[in-house]
Amino acid sequence: MTTKSRESIYGASVRAAAEDAARARKSADRLACEAWNKRMLGFQGPAQPSPALGDALNAGYIYLEVKCLGCKTHQTVALNTVRRQKATPIHELERYMRCRDCSQIRRYPYKRSHLVALRPNKISTNDPASKSWPGERD
Repeated sequence: MTTKSRESIYGASVRAAAEDAARARKSADRLACEAWNKRMLGFQGPAQPSPALGDALNAGYIYLEVKCLGCKTHQTVALNTVRRQKATPIHELERYMRCRDCSQIRRYPYKRSHLVALRPNKISTNDPASKSWPGERD
């Protein structure tokens, strides 16, 4: 007489619950990132509280748009290359952002940046329509 293993009895329901939990986490991360983006674009801050680095990556926001307050240029930073823990809030990355153009002119690391928004794709000069968000103020 053989008995069914726990895998055959509970395996499918455990896998289904894990998939549901992953979908719920991804949806919650996406909503948190969208709320932060709307606050940053609509009111231009405050940047705190912000979603964590891992939450933004899980939601599909791979890039962070940063504006230099010195020369007014917008640049994107790939979040998957940032060497910080995934639990690091996005607003803590602001202090490490340096404008390359302003730093070359001044000949020292120039740190005046402003976080603009999280983006799913990179901004480029070839596609200027993706550079501006609806409702963005300069």
